[in-house]
Amino acid sequence: MTTHMNRATKVGIDDMSFYIPGIYLPIEDLAEARDLEYAKLNKGLGLNAMSVADAGEDAATMAANAVLDLIRKNELDPRRIGRIYLGTESALDGSKPMASYLVDMLSDYFAADYGEDCFLHCDVVDLTFACIGAVDALQNTLDWARGRNDRIGIVVGADNAKYELGSGGEYTQGAGAVAVLVKSNPRLLAFRDAWGVATRPVHDFFKPLRSVTKQELVEEVLRLAGQDAQQAAKLLAKIPDNTEVNGVLDSNEDTFLLHKETPVFDGPYSNDCYQQRIGEALDNFKIKAGIDAGEAVTDRWHRLAFHLPYAYQARRMFSEVFVEEAQRRGDWPLIQEELGQELPARTDFDNEKEYQKAYGRFLRAITKTPAYRNFVNVRIEKGERASSLVGNLYTSSIFLALMSSLEADFSEGCELRGLRMGFFAYGSGSKSKVFEAEVQPQWREVVSRFGLMQTLDNRQPLDYAVYEDLHRGRRQQPAGPVEGRFLLEKVETQRPNYIGARSYRRMEHAPAVAEK
Repeated sequence: MTTHMNRATKVGIDDMSFYIPGIYLPIEDLAEARDLEYAKLNKGLGLNAMSVADAGEDAATMAANAVLDLIRKNELDPRRIGRIYLGTESALDGSKPMASYLVDMLSDYFAADYGEDCFLHCDVVDLTFACIGAVDALQNTLDWARGRNDRIGIVVGADNAKYELGSGGEYTQGAGAVAVLVKSNPRLLAFRDAWGVATRPVHDFFKPLRSVTKQELVEEVLRLAGQDAQQAAKLLAKIPDNTEVNGVLDSNEDTFLLHKETPVFDGPYSNDCYQQRIGEALDNFKIKAGIDAGEAVTDRWHRLAFHLPYAYQARRMFSEVFVEEAQRRGDWPLIQEELGQELPARTDFDNEKEYQKAYGRFLRAITKTPAYRNFVNVRIEKGERASSLVGNLYTSSIFLALMSSLEADFSEGCELRGLRMGFFAYGSGSKSKVFEAEVQPQWREVVSRFGLMQTLDNRQPLDYAVYEDLHRGRRQQPAGPVEGRFLLEKVETQRPNYIGARSYRRMEHAPAVAEK
């Protein structure tokens, strides 16, 4: 009898793949269209371009494209993949997991070589907690991989980070997916089983089910038609009062629940929550990892990878942790000398509001000191490079930062073998997780095949008008290249028991007629 006891001492990430749409909007063009100061977006937030989901692309297709690349380049037998866990906040259905659409596309692709049921015994599920869902999936899959050394799992984060046109979040948009191969004896990163967590229920960013009554809906239509909105009640009275349903208004509910892709959010409040949660999770990590409270824990980590809602989020939010770490390390007096001012004390202010304003100014001043700038350049900056060209990827943002950092070190000839990396994940609502991994001896072999920056360099820029048509859902034909990519083929509208069901296909060739 063959057994599979877990003799491996390490589990972690063996390889990574990504999918970023082949089209992007230059931030300079968006700034011009919105009458915004480009320098504030570029120099202040680190934004250069944002990836845009093309017509026919959604979070499921992007996830499938990323996972397909991961499977093919590692020559994996789909029948040996034990799970595909998907982190997303771009769900396509309130019940059916997006991961099931992902597996459907992959099954079609691999059926000829491995049979139609090649993913039959693969466990799939969606995990949702705003931008941290894929990290939750990673932690869960690492624990699962520790159970047996023959287990192979894939974690994927996929999202279309879409905001209302003209909103304060529009310029941070992005779209894409990152897939991660998890197994024992990994070639890239081995993770320590110590995870700091901080959770507080808040409403900094969320996508609520918005409600509208039938009467409100009809009244709005009447007003748009230039008619008396008070006629709504009379029109609705014509709908038969029975359980039969023959249209949208002829439903059994008086109130409709609407789900929109775009969020309700408070940017400054979300930044505060981000800053507070990562600090709380870091403190918890030290306890979980058995690290002395007085130790500067960031000194353990050669590089840091963050969830990046925009490229410079981490460098703007990490100053408070930097101050606390400097105080633990003992070099705070030197930094304070660079700064030229004292740390504000609550006792010097009449109220908390005034103190918080002064403290905020103090932290911003910290980010301009030579010591902090050097810290950012060494520990954080390499992870920002891809984000500045892509935008927010929600659940896969932290993994894109990881790929960006590793590829930059590879390209610059740095040696990371045996060094530790620290991770700061965040999801609105809100939760943070802090954890660490050690770079493995074969990392250069793995990273040499990423091709991240080369892929980003080969994308096609969009005209602003095309971007707006895509954002509004007005464009049916793809604006960019589609060969070799999964696309949405149809959303069922006719068959009663299948209304809303989505079907996909892989495009082997460009469409016969391109929309101009």
